[in-house]
Amino acid sequence: MQTLRDDAAIILFDGVCHFCNGAVQFIIRRDPRGLFRFASLQSDIGRQLLEQHGLPLDEMSTIVLIEAGRAYTRSTAALRIARRLRGAWPLCYAAILIPPPLRNLGYTYIARNRYRWFGQAEQCMLPTPADRARFLG
Repeated sequence: MQTLRDDAAIILFDGVCHFCNGAVQFIIRRDPRGLFRFASLQSDIGRQLLEQHGLPLDEMSTIVLIEAGRAYTRSTAALRIARRLRGAWPLCYAAILIPPPLRNLGYTYIARNRYRWFGQAEQCMLPTPADRARFLG
C-alpha cells in the first residue's frame, strides 16, 4: 500500500456509479491540500480495506471514509468529508448533531436510486493523469 500523510484519509467509492465518480471529482476540486486518497470499493485495495475494517465486501451502496484508523459510512462519512473541504462545506458538519437514523434516511434514498438517476458505467473510472497519484491501487 502507498505511504500516506499522517492527516490523509481514504475514501472508498462505488467505481461504476456516475454519481459517485462525480462526487470524487467534486471532492478533488475542493481538497487542494490533497488530504484525501481514493479507491473504488470494487478494487483489490478497496476490498482489502473493507475486510480490514469488518465491513461487508458486497456492500456497494455507501461511501466509506477511513480516517485515523476508523471506518465511517453513509451520512457520517459524507459529513466528515465535507468538514475537511475548502469553502463553506465544513458548515455542513453541524448536521452530525442529527441522530444517524434520521440523517441516513436521505442518504439511503439517494444511494438506492443513484444508478437509475445518474447511470452506471461498465467499468471503474480512470483518473486523469493529474489526479492519478491520489488513487490507491
